[in-house]
Amino acid sequence: MLGYNLSMQTKTIAISLSLISLSTLAFEIALLRVFSVSLWYHFGFMIISIAMLGIGTSGTMLYLFAGLNNIRLIPLYCMLTGLSILLSYMITNLIPFDPARAPWDRIQVLYILGYYVFLSLPFLITGLAVSTALSCLRQQAGLLYGADLLGAATGAVLALLLGYISPEKTILLLSLPALGSVLFFNNGRLILLSLLSIVAVIGLLYSTPSALKPRVSPYKSLALALKYPGAEHIKTLYSPYSQVDILKSPAVRFAPGLSFHFLKPLPEQIGIAVDAEDITAVTIPNSMEELEFIEYLPMSLPYWLLQHKEDILILEPRGGLEVLIGQYYGAKRLYRVDSNPLVIEAVKSITEGSQFDPYQQNTWTSLGRTWLSSVGKKFDLISLSPMGSLPKGGFGFSEDYRFTLDAFLQYLEHLKPDGILSITLFILPPPRVEFRILNTLYEAMSLTGIRDVARHIAAIRTWGTLTIMVKKSPLTERDIQQIREFSSSRGFDIVFYPGITEDETNIFVKIPNNQYFVAFSNLLNPKTRKTFIDSYIFDIAPVHDDNPFFHYFMKLKNIGEIYQTMGQKWQYFIEEGYLLPLVFLQVAFLSALVMLLPLCRLKRDSDRLLSGLVYFGLLGVGYMFVEIALFQRLLLPLENPSYTAATVISSMLLSSALGSLWLQKSRRLKSPSILLSIFLLLLLYSILLPRIINIMNPLPLGVRVFISLIFILPVGFLMGIPFPLGLLSIGSSSQVFVPWAWAVNGCLSVLSPILAIMIALSLGFKKVILLAAAAYLLGFFLLKKR
Repeated sequence: MLGYNLSMQTKTIAISLSLISLSTLAFEIALLRVFSVSLWYHFGFMIISIAMLGIGTSGTMLYLFAGLNNIRLIPLYCMLTGLSILLSYMITNLIPFDPARAPWDRIQVLYILGYYVFLSLPFLITGLAVSTALSCLRQQAGLLYGADLLGAATGAVLALLLGYISPEKTILLLSLPALGSVLFFNNGRLILLSLLSIVAVIGLLYSTPSALKPRVSPYKSLALALKYPGAEHIKTLYSPYSQVDILKSPAVRFAPGLSFHFLKPLPEQIGIAVDAEDITAVTIPNSMEELEFIEYLPMSLPYWLLQHKEDILILEPRGGLEVLIGQYYGAKRLYRVDSNPLVIEAVKSITEGSQFDPYQQNTWTSLGRTWLSSVGKKFDLISLSPMGSLPKGGFGFSEDYRFTLDAFLQYLEHLKPDGILSITLFILPPPRVEFRILNTLYEAMSLTGIRDVARHIAAIRTWGTLTIMVKKSPLTERDIQQIREFSSSRGFDIVFYPGITEDETNIFVKIPNNQYFVAFSNLLNPKTRKTFIDSYIFDIAPVHDDNPFFHYFMKLKNIGEIYQTMGQKWQYFIEEGYLLPLVFLQVAFLSALVMLLPLCRLKRDSDRLLSGLVYFGLLGVGYMFVEIALFQRLLLPLENPSYTAATVISSMLLSSALGSLWLQKSRRLKSPSILLSIFLLLLLYSILLPRIINIMNPLPLGVRVFISLIFILPVGFLMGIPFPLGLLSIGSSSQVFVPWAWAVNGCLSVLSPILAIMIALSLGFKKVILLAAAAYLLGFFLLKKR
């Protein structure tokens, strides 16, 4: 059998499984980056589902077609994995799938099906290899499963390192480990084919045909901006965090809310686009005189109120306009904190040699909240503006720790006694973002002991923006007079200040029903706020760090009314991410089909075997619930999604691999009590996790990563044991049911990431961890019964 004794054969297969798992896990993470650029960030959920569905389908195929469950085919599976990584990417890159066209173009349904079919191939073939090895060598399940996890853990780290090169080159490189795994087998034909394929990949790396570049949706902001006459794409920068494009275009005109009273031309502006979507601009004035337009921006209002401009903090300055505003008004010390290091690099490359470099000094790359945790300083002004150059909504199922109740408590804590928190955002009807921000501010200020919150808040509205200001001390008569003078001289409408009357509002840019004044007056009135919040069409209740989905506004009971409000169009639901539950239902149907197909061949021991399959399904749910909860909660201290993914995924898989390998050597671990230990440990983790995060936040990033690794190691180690332990139990009944167990585990892992997010929306991630603990507890009783 392959020309080796059993020991050498097992080692060879273990190495090959490790290499192909490395390739496919890194390919999955690379596709997340590709989809963020070519489509939209939230379609990353689809990639996770495609991957796990492919793995689950492999188990069903092996169960139904016993001829595929042959250890001699493993070298072929390794070869096909490498080739399918290349071919699946190339084919799907040619499919004109575009979710923006889905509401009116029915053929998009076929295109998305094509994505599922072709992109699942590498994961299906990898699943065939792993499941075949576990079936045929089930007594070595701990070694083989551990090798699989170890390779996947390495793939998570490799994907992070390869993030500094273009996506197409990354995918070409990721095919090489899978192709190289064939060289460990004694199969001359496959070795020759593998070597030829490796040479071809190296050739493509040097030539990089344009056909390999990700096809970007024509409806993304970058594509639209480059269609303007005279538009020019300058260059592209890559990092594991994002892709940043530098461009010139008439669409890049960043002066949000600029007064109609300013009639002069703006200084030169160069655009920067993050992941081909979020466009902001770098302003390059030739002299201070060209910055006169700053006086006509609503973001200048706080500087009219400040009597001291000594310490100004700009969170997420991006193109640096707010830094220029601070410089223009004579701020003594400006502190800049941006979460995306590639944006800072892009801005510096644009402003090199200019006296108006917004990132010259006092610049940090970090999440604003994490940075604030590490400094004891207080500020005269904290400016936080979630804006690009083009108005757009946020994805409802994406986390945003900048606008949780915990975040606003932190901002208020770091204000000086007369300090101001200023937030400027685009107006996107119907109003929801601004009302949730105001509601969250009210709750945060109430928690700090402020009784009359309305005395601390003012807001103004332009033709396209809303600026909300919160002063730590009550607004004075001087402050109110300054707000009136600033607004009237520029044609800005006042929305709210303490003691305002309705006839002072909605003067210059009239809107129906004067809804902003009405909403602010009700939300800031203790007697009417609850009624307004409960009756409003959208959910505007504050969110917390445990459920940081700030941009999720859906009230399911109002879905019909929302549909009518949005002009009877489903585009809104797609743009803001509400397509995800539909994707969940689609994937749930496919997963159920994959899991239930083997029932047609089930003839004996049905009760015993079905209880075993439930056990493996619970493991899939429990493991993914823990991984998703840890990723989401550690995103705040680890700051960067790519670093967080690499840390959590690699540490989980590495520690689980060690647990699986240790099971192979230790008889003490071959006990159902391991699952009971996991249950108890997860209960402890649900209590400790928020406290650990608070301890980590002020520490250097390297220390935070190290603490995260140490924190994950114990639970990851134990969670690597139940799967091979269950395989030994099922294997003692019948080898043929091992692939079915693999299928059930994979399919439940498909549903779990989306399900975990949907649960966290209302219950929080602590409850997700507790549900994972419950899954392992049920698994304990099932395994003990067997």
